[in-house]
This record gives sequence, structure tokens and C-alpha cells, in this order.
Amino acid sequence: MSTIPPRRPHAEELHNAHWRRSSYSGGANDCVEIADLGAYAAVRDSKALDLSPVILSRTALRELLDHYTDGEACIG
Repeated sequence: MSTIPPRRPHAEELHNAHWRRSSYSGGANDCVEIADLGAYAAVRDSKALDLSPVILSRTALRELLDHYTDGEACIG
């Protein structure tokens, strides 16, 4: 039995996504923002909103964050 991979998000979904930024940003507009898109997560630079966000599977994002946070990453 083959599994159909989830489809990648459409531009409208990215536009309407709820973007979160780290509480470590201190209110400055110089951080990374993440949006939960179901099977995927979008990551963007808050200073360059005109650029396309990076789309990662939730698994890939978790592994990336775990690498940099020694396993302390928590993705909804």
C-alpha cells in the first residue's frame, strides 16, 4: 500500500497563515517567523516578507530545531 504524500501549501494558504515569531525577538522586526501548515511548516525572514518562505516537512523542521536546541524544540 503506497502513501500519497501531502500536497505542498498554495500561495493563498501562506498569505493567510498564522505566523509566529520567537519570544526572544524582543519585539524587533529582525527574526524568523514560522507558520504551521499541517504536514508542512513555512519559515520566513520577518525583514524580507516579499521573499518566498522556506517550506519544510514538520519532521524536517523538528530535526533542524532539535539539532540547534539539543532536543528542546517543541513544534505544536
